[in-house]
Amino acid sequence: MGRQDLLADAVSYGRAHGLAGTTLRQLADAIGTSHRMLLYHFGSREGLLAAVVAEVEAGERRAAAAMAADARDADEVLRRGWDRLRAADRAGEERLFFELAAAAMQGTPGTERLRAELVDPWMTDGDDPLASATRRLDIAVMRGLLLDVLVTGDGDGVDAAFERYRALRRS
Repeated sequence: MGRQDLLADAVSYGRAHGLAGTTLRQLADAIGTSHRMLLYHFGSREGLLAAVVAEVEAGERRAAAAMAADARDADEVLRRGWDRLRAADRAGEERLFFELAAAAMQGTPGTERLRAELVDPWMTDGDDPLASATRRLDIAVMRGLLLDVLVTGDGDGVDAAFERYRALRRS
C-alpha cells in the first residue's frame, strides 16, 4: 500500500471515528497496515495527522472552488461553505484540525508543512489587498465559530453569530 492509499484510508477512518487520541498502532490496525509503514511514509503520528488535515483542507478548497463556480455571489459561497463545515459528520475533522493547528503553532515536529498550509493556500486573491483581507476575515470567523461550537456545544448560538457576520459583511 502506497502513501496516497494510506492517506486516503486514514482520512476515511478519521471521518468515521475521529483521530484525536488514536495511536499509530491503533490506526494501522484499523486501516490494515503496520505502524512501521505509517512511520516510513509520514515520519511520525503528527506527520500523518498533519497530512490528513492537509488532505482534508485541500478537499475543502476544491469544494469551495466548485461552490464559487455555481453560486450567485460571494455571500452564497460563504453560507454554503458554513453549512458544509457545520454538517453533523464533520465534528471529528474539526477537532483534529484544531488539535493539529495547536501542535503546529507549538512547533511540534512533523507539523511544519501544516503551518504553511493553514492559511496561505486559501489566499487566492492575488494583488487585491481588500479581497485578501476579506478572505482572511472569512476564514478567521468561520474557524473561530467552529472552535466555539466544539468547546461550548452551542450550535444555535454559533449559527446565529455566523448569520450576524454575514449580515455585517453584506452591509
